[in-house]
This record gives sequence, structure tokens and C-alpha cells, in this order.
Amino acid sequence: MRAAFALTTILTPLAPSLAQEGAPVRFVVPFTPGGGNDILARTLAPHLAEKLHRNVVVENKPGAGGNIGTSFVAHAKPDGNTILIAGSQITTQPALGMKTTFDIQKDLAPVGMVAEVPMIFVVNPTMPYKTMEEFILYARNHPNDINYSSPGIGVPQHLAGELLAGLAKIDITHVPYQGTGPSVADVIGGQIQSTFGSMGSVLPQIRNGSLRALGVARNKRTSVLPDVPAFSEVKDGEMSQYNASLWFSIMAPAGTSKAKIDSLNAAINDALDSPDVQKKLSDQGFEISKSTPEELGKIIDGDLALWQKVAEDNKLSTK
Repeated sequence: MRAAFALTTILTPLAPSLAQEGAPVRFVVPFTPGGGNDILARTLAPHLAEKLHRNVVVENKPGAGGNIGTSFVAHAKPDGNTILIAGSQITTQPALGMKTTFDIQKDLAPVGMVAEVPMIFVVNPTMPYKTMEEFILYARNHPNDINYSSPGIGVPQHLAGELLAGLAKIDITHVPYQGTGPSVADVIGGQIQSTFGSMGSVLPQIRNGSLRALGVARNKRTSVLPDVPAFSEVKDGEMSQYNASLWFSIMAPAGTSKAKIDSLNAAINDALDSPDVQKKLSDQGFEISKSTPEELGKIIDGDLALWQKVAEDNKLSTK
């Protein structure tokens, strides 16, 4: 498995009679091999090839926070032969004023949702708060005394903390790190009190007791940690409105015909129904999340508006 991820381009072959039915589909991953986007693309590629009767080539085009690969797809020919695996960071970057060579809503066409990864809010187990209600009360009584870490400025985990502060009406201090590993490690070590982590990055530590999970940063619980409440269950402030999970979707260049978008969407949803795909993704901490192109478009529009408000309310910018 590790060797497979070391490759930046993988061709998922079909029998010659099937491969000749159309040009290969370029499945662009805008990050380096091994991350969430990459795992999803390489898991889906063989099944998409089977459903589409086409070869599917996974290509890693990392750089600029995912913007290089995204720009490549945004400016590709809209013929259905180039698709993008896009994470929810595409809706946080515009809110922070990040310069790109594309407009998400104008240059990319939604194809379908693929998966979600719940963000879990965790704290050092020596902290005095054991529930979200206790955390919020403590934060109100100790303004700016509580720090929360994230893998960097402007990432979803950062904005998740700002959304928490706004809806719970508390003052907490963001401490950005260079990556998820050190961000979580310093919470375990006690240098930082809390953080938002993807399921895969904090689940082992929750299970061994080195982190305490207080809540799932969205509007529903996760089956992996069924006893951990969703943020929206917290009866305090405006927490019932909270929803900030990480999600992954597939997009195509704007102008791709509806027939080709619908064909891609059907292939994606069929692939996500495969027991093999479901097991592989579940083992990696993903939750299957299917949608129509129209439903994905509404999710993107809603998140763009949400993070724009969060950024404006908290005067956030990468400039």
C-alpha cells in the first residue's frame, strides 16, 4: 500500500475493448500522495473505470494549498475527461482572501459529494472540563485563557474554532501550527488545551486516554464515537446552528455538459455503493456521503456564505 501511494500517477486499466471507448479520465488530486483526497481518488478510480468503461488516471498536482491542481481542472477543456477531488477547504480559502486563478462558483461544476470526515473537538485529559457545556462555562469565566491549536491559518480546523467562539459567545485563542501532527502533539503534551482533529488524527489518542473528546463539530454524531455528542446538541448560545465537518467532493470544469455530469455522478454513486469501497473508506475514518450535483452546489454555496461571515466577524485574512 505504501508503495502505491509513492506514485504520483496511476493508470487504472480496463480490457482493451473497454479502454478504446473513450479518452482516459484524468482524476486530479490537488495534494501530495497519502492524504485524504489522494486516498479517496485511488479507492474510487478502479470502480469509476469499470462504471464509465474508460481508463481513469489519478494525477497528483500539489501546491499552493491545493490551488495548483484545482486551477488545472478549472481551466481544463469541459469534455468530461478531467475531474477534481476537492475538499471543503475550497470554501474556506475565498473567505480569507486567498488569491487564486479561478472562481469556485464560476469555473467549476459540482458533480457529487463523496465522503465526510468528522472533526472531533478534543482537550488534554487533565483539563477540568469534561463536557462541552463545562468547557463553554469555563471559557466564559476565563476569557482568552483557553488556547486551541490547528494545522495552520485558514484551514477548516482554524475556522471551526472561530465558529465555536462565535456561536458559544466565548473568547478562545487560536495557535496555528505547521501541520496536524504537532498541533495534536502539543495538546497531548499539555502545552495547548484543545484542538479540532479529523477522526483519523485523534481517534487512537481518544481510545488510549491521552485525549478527551468533548464533541463532534457538526450537527450529528458519528457511529465511531457514538457517546460523543454533536456540537448542535449543546444547549448554550447558538450552538444548535453548528455544522463544520470536513467533506470531499468531485468537481469538473464549468461548461461540462449536463449529460456528462450526470454520467459521472451516477458512476460515483455506484462506486460508493460498493462494499469494497465502503470498507476501505470506513477503515480510513471516512463516512460515505452521496449527493446529486445540485445538492453539492447548495452545500458549496452555503459553506462559502458561512465561512465568509465567520471571517468577517473575526477579521480573518491571510493577506
